[in-house]
Amino acid sequence: MNGARIEPTRALRWAPAWVLLVVALWPLHGVATALLALGALLAAGDLALRRFRGGLGLMSGPAWALTCVLFAAYWLPELLSLIGAVDWVHGLRKVLGDILALPLLWLAAAAVAPARGRQTVFAGLGLIALAWTADALIAAATGISPLFWLLDQGRLILLGQPLCQPQDVLAPGRLAGVFGPCNPKLGIVLASLSPFALEMAWQRAGRPGWVLAALAIGAVVLLAGARAAWLTYALVLLWSGWRALGRRGLLALLAVILLGMGALTARSPLLQERVQRSAQMLTAEPQAVDAALSGRLRIWSGALCMLRANPLNGVGVRGFRAAFPACDPHPERVPAWGAGPPLHAHQLVLEVASETGLIGLLLWLAGAALAWRAWRYADPEARARAYPAMLALAVSVFPLNTHLAVYSTFWGSVLLLLAGLYAGSLWGPVEPDQR
Repeated sequence: MNGARIEPTRALRWAPAWVLLVVALWPLHGVATALLALGALLAAGDLALRRFRGGLGLMSGPAWALTCVLFAAYWLPELLSLIGAVDWVHGLRKVLGDILALPLLWLAAAAVAPARGRQTVFAGLGLIALAWTADALIAAATGISPLFWLLDQGRLILLGQPLCQPQDVLAPGRLAGVFGPCNPKLGIVLASLSPFALEMAWQRAGRPGWVLAALAIGAVVLLAGARAAWLTYALVLLWSGWRALGRRGLLALLAVILLGMGALTARSPLLQERVQRSAQMLTAEPQAVDAALSGRLRIWSGALCMLRANPLNGVGVRGFRAAFPACDPHPERVPAWGAGPPLHAHQLVLEVASETGLIGLLLWLAGAALAWRAWRYADPEARARAYPAMLALAVSVFPLNTHLAVYSTFWGSVLLLLAGLYAGSLWGPVEPDQR
């Protein structure tokens, strides 16, 4: 696959440290976003000044091609959705900003293409996930997240303002950990990063380490209260657990997890409410199912309405909020999610279809098909080294789940970063690190 000799290059040697710094700063969304844009600009500038000379010293030709394909599958739908968009000003800003997605993908892929960079990034991501897990467990026991407290104190010293005002608290009662009560993303982010932590635990401590890490992360994901994160982490456990423990070991672990979930639920009113609400989905009453899904059925009906009205290129990227009132199936009812229209479809397929139409959906499917084709035609060694990134990306875009907005600044950057790590680790150089 990569048998030709690859000339060494000094370009983007800072890429592994940049990836880890961006991920570590995800709880500080504004800072992470600024660092993300700065890194992408620096990468584009560095490569342009070098006229892309020595590009095969960064990663192989197939890796360059795959990152460009994934960028096209993500960016072209939003560009085409500008035609007739309901909020074209917002959409245009998004399209122009997301041009940086291409150097972002290059930068992430280049960070993990060489063996040394891949080991640094994957181990670093595992350590970040485990650190957030330990911090959240301390918060669950004491009510205080040490990491969030440090970040909050730093903001108070620098700006004189806390990270979270009481009136801005979202989803009270959930375990928020380092992300804080105003940004309840701990569960879904931790579930997506968990393959790196579990892989590191498996390599360093074998089965006992894997089981301990799996139980600790599972407890935090459960207490974080996001049911989408529960499903995401369940997929990680099934895939990774089968590989690490085998069928019998996985079944035993699942039995322990179910018992643990029962014990935690019995002691947590929030979990009891979440479980009871989820159980309503077993009824045949549409209103009960919609309540169990926090109004998702109403949102999804609106998304289908937008697709029917704009089948080719949708209502425009990030135009869901503006288009929803005209497609609200029950405008007379108070919405389950609170005041105002929803910001997005809360489901990847419906978000892409409603905002970018069938053209956008086909481009996404083409990108997914090519990413899968790359996996199928890679050799076993390449699959083994790309396994954590592949699993993290696959569970994060699993279509039978609810999702954060894939064209939002935060979650879009998460998916793009994982896509870059996947492309770079799967098709990167196989020779020893020469940088």
